[in-house]
Amino acid sequence: MSAVFSANLAKQLLEFTPKLIGFPLAKVPFSFKAKAISQLLGVLLAPQTQTDELDFLANKWVAICVEDLKLAFEVSFDGQWQVRPLTDAQVTFSANSAELILVAAAKEDPDSLFFQRKLSIQGDTELGLEVKNLLLSIEFASMPAPIRLSVEKLAAAIERLQIEAKPTSILSKSASF
Repeated sequence: MSAVFSANLAKQLLEFTPKLIGFPLAKVPFSFKAKAISQLLGVLLAPQTQTDELDFLANKWVAICVEDLKLAFEVSFDGQWQVRPLTDAQVTFSANSAELILVAAAKEDPDSLFFQRKLSIQGDTELGLEVKNLLLSIEFASMPAPIRLSVEKLAAAIERLQIEAKPTSILSKSASF
């Protein structure tokens, strides 16, 4: 009985935590979110801004939709990061927050998530591949420590909850009684 309770609790945490975060996030003015996103991109992609690796983003807009947080925006780079609400992006990446955190922590492969239909890429395929390759080129170990440690802890918690929430873990635990 405790295995079933534990699995149900894990499922509920995976489902409702993003909703709890998404509610206050929706109240934050877009200008604040845009500034935070552009600063985060500036930190994470600082090495790429020093070279011509981001030239492919000039006059191109990439939409990011974090579905369970109801957070959606577009980014572009033309010497500096630009962030705006959804309007007319050439390519759109959509996923839930858990999958995006696992990708950021290098615990999940974007291609695997795409084929499992947990990551959606729509629009300009070539631009989408360039963005995916850019994101995969970010060295997780070289991220600033506060960001890296936060992502690691979130990813570890998500992985534990996903394992606990699996029906197979319920069967194997109840079979051992």
